Parts: sequence; structure tokens; C-alpha cells
Amino acid sequence: MSNLLELMAGLIQVFHSYSEKEGNKYTLTKGELKTMMQEQLGDELSQCNDPAEVDKVMKSLDLNEDGEVDFQEFMLVFALLTMACHEFFRDHKEGGKEGCKEGRKEGCKEQK
Repeated sequence: MSNLLELMAGLIQVFHSYSEKEGNKYTLTKGELKTMMQEQLGDELSQCNDPAEVDKVMKSLDLNEDGEVDFQEFMLVFALLTMACHEFFRDHKEGGKEGCKEGRKEGCKEQK
């Protein structure tokens, strides 16, 4: 399988491994989203210890305002986050550095 196909399959698998834990198995609840962010994004991109921050993320992801995040909503925001991080990594690498935890954290936040 090609790298891109593996990455696509990985995104789908990660989404569903969390969405199937509570309620509708095709959407993420706020609790599932919080757990996914804590376990998958880590300290670099996640501020999940603050309930208000989780609410903000949920609201920004829940485009149809149904109280859950479906796969399409998840992918739209994930694509934007990936583009923001790509710009930072590109600029950081061109500056002669390979990136670090603090760099990723600041770079992605600057692009929001």
C-alpha cells in the first residue's frame, strides 16, 4: 500500500476507534473528541485539560451544530490544521532547523 493510502486508512481508523466508544458510532461526542485529542495530538497541539478549550474546539468542529463531530467535519478541520503545520515546517526547515516540540506548538497556533 502506498504512503498516502496508509495515511488515509490511518485517519479513518483513528476516527472510528474513538467514535465507536459512545452513542452514534459514526460521530464523535465531546468526550470522545477530548480523549482523541489527548491521546493523539499530545501536548504539541492539544489543550484538553481546560474544559472551556474542549468546548471551543467542539464548537469549531461541529459545523452543523448537532452536538457531535462527523467524519466530514473532522476531516475539514484536520486538513486546515495540517496546512497550517505544513507552512510552519516548510518555513522552519528552510531556516536551517528541523523542528522541535516548541516550534510545532507555536507554529500551528500562529496559523489559527
